[in-house]
Amino acid sequence: MICIFNPEHDLCLANGNKHYMPPASALAFAASSYGLMHCLYPLADCVPTANAGDVYRSTGDGQLVPWGWNAVLKQSLLRQGLPEHLMPSDGILDRWRQMQHRTTLLPLQPDSRAVTSVAEVESFLSQHPDMVLKAPWSGSGRGLRWVSHALSDHDRGWLVKVVKEQRCAIAEPRWSVQYDYALEYMVDGNGLSFVGLSLFESANGVYRCNRLLSDEAIRQLVGFPSTLRLTLESWLINTIVPHYHGPLGVDCICDVDGHHHISEINLRHTMGLVAHEYLRWHPDAEDSRFFPMDFMNQETTKKSVISKKKRIFASDFMRE
Repeated sequence: MICIFNPEHDLCLANGNKHYMPPASALAFAASSYGLMHCLYPLADCVPTANAGDVYRSTGDGQLVPWGWNAVLKQSLLRQGLPEHLMPSDGILDRWRQMQHRTTLLPLQPDSRAVTSVAEVESFLSQHPDMVLKAPWSGSGRGLRWVSHALSDHDRGWLVKVVKEQRCAIAEPRWSVQYDYALEYMVDGNGLSFVGLSLFESANGVYRCNRLLSDEAIRQLVGFPSTLRLTLESWLINTIVPHYHGPLGVDCICDVDGHHHISEINLRHTMGLVAHEYLRWHPDAEDSRFFPMDFMNQETTKKSVISKKKRIFASDFMRE
C-alpha cells in the first residue's frame, strides 16, 4: 500500500482544473509532513504526491490511498507513470467533487441558503446582521467572507466572482462558537462505519489544532445530542454512501447557547481522524494538543507526549 499525503486536496477541488498548480506552501507542507499518514496506516509506504511514482516503481505495490482523491492528484500520478486502473475514473472523481459542493449539505442546514445575487444576501442580512458567506468549494479557511450589517465593495466583487465560478455562494448566520467538533466515518463495502469524535480549535473558520480527548470526554464536553448523529447518519446512508467509498468527516459547531449545527462535510482523511487514531495508540497524550503546522519543522527532536502541555510533532509519526 502507498499512502499519499496531498493536503492541497481542498484547493484542487475549489479550482476544478486538473492542471492546477497548488501553492508552494501547500506542497512544502506535504513534503515535510507526509509521515503523519503512518498514524493511520503504520505499515504502509507514506509519501507526498511528488514521490509516489518512485515508491511505486520500487515496491510494485498496487494499492493507492491518498489523503483525498481529486483530478489534480490523478493527473500528477499519471505523469509519473502510474497505471490509470489504480485510480478512480474521471466520472467518479467529478461526482465526488460535486458531492462536496456545499449545496449538498443544505438539507441538514435549515438556517443556511444558497445565494446568487447581492439582493439575496442583503435580504439574508436583514434577518442575520452577522453572517458568513462561503464559497461552495473551499478549504483551510479560504473562501470565507465575514459580513456584519452590510456588504462592502470587496464583498460584492467576491460574490460575483464566486457565483460565476461555483454557481452560487452559501449564506450562513455567524454562530458564537463554543466548541468545534467532528464525526469521523469510513465508507467501504460494508457501508457506513462510525470511527469516532474529534475536537478541534479554529480562528475565524481557520483550523488551528486538535485537542486529544476520548470520545466520551468529547460527548460530555459538547453535550453531543444523539438525535443529531441519527439524523446525520440517515442522510449519509441515503446521499453519500451509494456513491462514495473512503474516509469522511463531518464538522459541527456547538454554539454558546448549546445549539448544535452541522457545518461541512469532507470526503477525505481529516486531521481529526489522525488525532483520533494518535490518541488510540498513545493514550498518555490525553488532553494534549495536536498542531499540524508544527510538522513543517524538520529539526524537531522526537519526543513522547507525556504532559498535557506538550505538542505533537511531525517526527512522532516518522518511522525510525
